[in-house]
Formats: sequence, structure tokens, C-alpha cells
Amino acid sequence: MYNTCLEHVELAMEIIIDEKETPIINQLTEDEQLSTTCAFCKNNAIYSISE
Repeated sequence: MYNTCLEHVELAMEIIIDEKETPIINQLTEDEQLSTTCAFCKNNAIYSISE
């Protein structure tokens, strides 16, 4: 699972597609967005991308 900012959604999806072929995208709640950072940078995460 990857928590990502808007800029890195495509990167996380590509990684998941290479591994499992079917990414699941969920938008984080406002509370989760405030306390979660992107897996690829230090921005707040907006989405959770998982297999």
C-alpha cells in the first residue's frame, strides 16, 4: 500500500500494476490527510493506493 499526494498517484499505480495488475484507489479522509505523508515525498497524502 502506498499513501500518495496528487503528484505521485500515477507512480504508485504503475508500481502496483507491475506487481499485481489491479490497483485499488481510496481517497483519505480529511483527518487522515493531515497526519499522513506521501510515500514518495513529504507532502500530505491524499490517496491510498493498494493491491
